[in-house]
Amino acid sequence: MASVAALRERLSAFRRRAVVRREQMRLAAFCRPVLALLVAVGLAGAVGIASTTPASAQGFTYNPRPARPVPPRVANDNQMLVQANEVDYDYNNSRVSAVGNVQLFYNGTSVEADKVIYDQKTKRLHAEGNIRMTDADGKITYANIMDLSDDYRDGFVDSLRVDTADQTRMAATRADRSSGNYTVFDNGVYTACAPCKDDPKKPPLWQVKGARIIHDQSEKMLYFETAQLEFFGVPLAYMPYFSTPDPTVKRKSGFLMPTPSNVSSYGFGLEIPYFWAIAPDYDATFSPRITSKQGVLFQAEFRQRLLDGSYQVRAYGIDQLDPGAFAGQPGDRQFRGGLETKGQFALNDKWVWGWDGVILSDYYFMQDYRLAQYRDPMASFINLPTEAISQLYLTGVGNRSFFDLRSIYYLSFSGNQQQVPVIWPVLDYSNVFNHPILGGEVSYKTNFVNLTRNDAVFDPITTQANLNGLCTLTSADPLARTPSQCLLRGFPGTYTRLTAEAQWRRSFTDPLGQIWTPFAILRADAINADVSNQPGVSNFLPVGDTQALRAMPAVGFEYRYPFINVEPWGSTTIEPIAQVIVRPNETYAGKLPNEDAQSLVFDTSNLFSVDKFSGYDRVEGGGRANVGVQATTQFDRGGTVKVLFGQSYQLFGLNSFAVRDEINTGVDSGLERTASDYVASVDYSPNRTYTFSVRSRFDEQTWNVQRFEAEARANFDRWSVSLLYGNYAAQPDLGYLTRREGILGSGSVKVAANWVVTGGARWDLEANKINQYTIGAGYVDDCFVLAANYVRSYNYATASSPPVLSNAYMLQIGLRTLANTTGGSSPTGGFQ
Repeated sequence: MASVAALRERLSAFRRRAVVRREQMRLAAFCRPVLALLVAVGLAGAVGIASTTPASAQGFTYNPRPARPVPPRVANDNQMLVQANEVDYDYNNSRVSAVGNVQLFYNGTSVEADKVIYDQKTKRLHAEGNIRMTDADGKITYANIMDLSDDYRDGFVDSLRVDTADQTRMAATRADRSSGNYTVFDNGVYTACAPCKDDPKKPPLWQVKGARIIHDQSEKMLYFETAQLEFFGVPLAYMPYFSTPDPTVKRKSGFLMPTPSNVSSYGFGLEIPYFWAIAPDYDATFSPRITSKQGVLFQAEFRQRLLDGSYQVRAYGIDQLDPGAFAGQPGDRQFRGGLETKGQFALNDKWVWGWDGVILSDYYFMQDYRLAQYRDPMASFINLPTEAISQLYLTGVGNRSFFDLRSIYYLSFSGNQQQVPVIWPVLDYSNVFNHPILGGEVSYKTNFVNLTRNDAVFDPITTQANLNGLCTLTSADPLARTPSQCLLRGFPGTYTRLTAEAQWRRSFTDPLGQIWTPFAILRADAINADVSNQPGVSNFLPVGDTQALRAMPAVGFEYRYPFINVEPWGSTTIEPIAQVIVRPNETYAGKLPNEDAQSLVFDTSNLFSVDKFSGYDRVEGGGRANVGVQATTQFDRGGTVKVLFGQSYQLFGLNSFAVRDEINTGVDSGLERTASDYVASVDYSPNRTYTFSVRSRFDEQTWNVQRFEAEARANFDRWSVSLLYGNYAAQPDLGYLTRREGILGSGSVKVAANWVVTGGARWDLEANKINQYTIGAGYVDDCFVLAANYVRSYNYATASSPPVLSNAYMLQIGLRTLANTTGGSSPTGGFQ
């Protein structure tokens, strides 16, 4: 075997030059500088602007892009594979060159170039011609010429272009690296938009150009000098200087995108957030809002993530310059502020505990300055938040069990704080046994609640009571607060109840196909009610301290007999259903407070419920039969029709729904007579595009419509629409003196490839006017969002007045990875 010296002599005889054609060689010492250089330049060039603002807001989001496949990770064996047409050794000049279709592979990273030269004397690395590097994370770097010292401290790259894995792009005519830390890009361009498929040279929808872009590797910051924002190649905004974290930074201290607003009460406002990344596990955001009329609203938020959970605290405060702008309202004071906090922590894989908390200087502070849930005007359509919730909770979820314990304090946004209950606490637990007992499934549940309320809450149910204010606590005649004029919506005092219920259920199918399901239920309640003797309360409930024990055993069975008919076009199943329940009368019916069972809508959804009350404070008693027939048709070519029609009968005993309590639950429900109203529903889904449903209740004697709802939904590739029609008979015992009828509709249409128009409205047919609506339009693609919305919705004017209509305008602009901001105005005092 020839020695190294003999080999060198032989190479010298061939003019000290050796040519190796199409040979694969492992030359780690020679090639690693190439990879390290390109990795360094690629990181510096991938100007994916970090942003801590949301990528979407107010319903308009960027169109999703298909994820770029991530190359599989390669083991780090410190070995490099080089493939080239020629590998030349020039011993006279101490140069090694790889020429022609050069390909380098090292630990998941590949590099392609026409030529790579390493000068051992100057320790310089030079690559040229169609340089392309793909790193292990999918980032692709392109260049024409690259020259760098082997310690990667100094050098340059000509005609640099970088495509990152998150599909952002950056290009520069030249990149210079110095001191091993700074990389300067001349004439840099950044965008998060994909190039035009038909004309890749066409300017993207938006891009940021900078005369110089400086990357400080130690600070992990990018500095733009003489920058301009262009849309379709047309400059629209100039910035002499701005900075942003480099793509390797997920959290970086700095200013975020400002947010403008315009509200009549505080004038024009500009919110300038500053994000402070204190440590990897906690940070703070300071968001002062400078207003033209009221001064500076200070806002600060602190967040921390721990091993088992996270929490955050947000504080507000303002020393108002013009409190008189809120004259006659709660905001007529100099200092206003608030504090919000929430957190959640895991005890293990089944248990979590947490809290939510809100403290305000006055209940109208968040509405006046559009804070918390009032920031988004789209969320105000149809419904407004009426209170903020402070609570402490513990929740556990098992395989077949559930536990929830919480204490709740409601902060009223309408000023009626003394009429809102404080819950200390409410507990729910349910469990289903894993093993059958007597062949059936056994389950049990418990509920415990303790609440207090200072003042009574009365609601008028007649025109006279409403117009004359007979049901208010400040009415001149407290004796007018009678069940014929008012409802006692909430009683003053303390209420405690413990409920426990166990249930057994088993199904049998006989040889004829009939399904028999016997069941047995035992429920018990222990109740203590301490009702304050405020004026008018004794007309509804016994005042003073009342203790009650209430037991409700029930046995029954459910019968079903499905008939199936199969045809060439599909199948139809007709299933008669009958349910019989035997139990004693409801004790203390109408004589105890009702806090959680105030809502009752009788329809097909609860036709076969053993107890049709919505909560625990009322319990259905007496013998009852629920009967109906259900038909389901399934078409072979797709589509389903489901029809259910039925009625309920009070067989014996006291009809709980005919007994008036302090809020008349069950009265005018359709269940108060021996034979209930008829209920029916039809659901039709011809395919995945359309959905139709009808729900109705008919008077048992006259067949007049008591309640009717028809809903239709359609979802296509380019548009979607939903329409709900409601027609409800008068319910004078509940305060609805006239028939209610209206239409609620919403929809969106993709009028062009990237243009969307949305809208929604509620039309009161009885008053023949549209009382709420929103319209909007937006341009949405994979890198840009532009949206405008107008909302006409309800808002609270004062503590004692009902909600009134207000107007709001909103504008949203978003540049993917760079900025997202939402601004708005409300000239009539509505939402921003």
